[in-house]
Amino acid sequence: MKMWKGMPVLFASTVLTACATIMGNSAHETLNVRSAPDQATVVIVDESGTKIFEGKTPTSLPLEKKKGYFSGKKYSVNIKKEGFAEQNVTVDTRVNGWYVAGNLVFGGVIGWLIVDPATGAMWKLDTNEIDVTLQGSKRARAVEPNTARIVLLEDVPPSLRSRMVRVSQ
Repeated sequence: MKMWKGMPVLFASTVLTACATIMGNSAHETLNVRSAPDQATVVIVDESGTKIFEGKTPTSLPLEKKKGYFSGKKYSVNIKKEGFAEQNVTVDTRVNGWYVAGNLVFGGVIGWLIVDPATGAMWKLDTNEIDVTLQGSKRARAVEPNTARIVLLEDVPPSLRSRMVRVSQ
């Protein structure tokens, strides 16, 4: 008889859950943003043009995955620093694998049509990591004729390193 008392709880937990909701963070996912050099300004804007975040690299922040009931969010990440060319990276959402395959086993139709779309768990960011190397801007690269400029090797773009000449000490 005790076994039957637990059945409503088991039934309710099965009906009211979905696989992507069980297996992941439903509403948000963390995005890590790094740059070389660091302390670059990061501005994140969503698809509607609303500024979501402004700060400095390195940084880590939660981004909402759900735009609407069956639509995911999309973000534009702008990274810039004085003397360097700015970079823009798009972060989009895609359907979470747990939403597709997991609901076959656990959530069923309720998971597919109600729980995971409502919580945002059906979505996953297409990247969790943005790691950019900022290149010197054209303005910063301009050198007066017959002058020398000393820079760190890490600030020399990889495409120019093959043209460098070693000077003996």
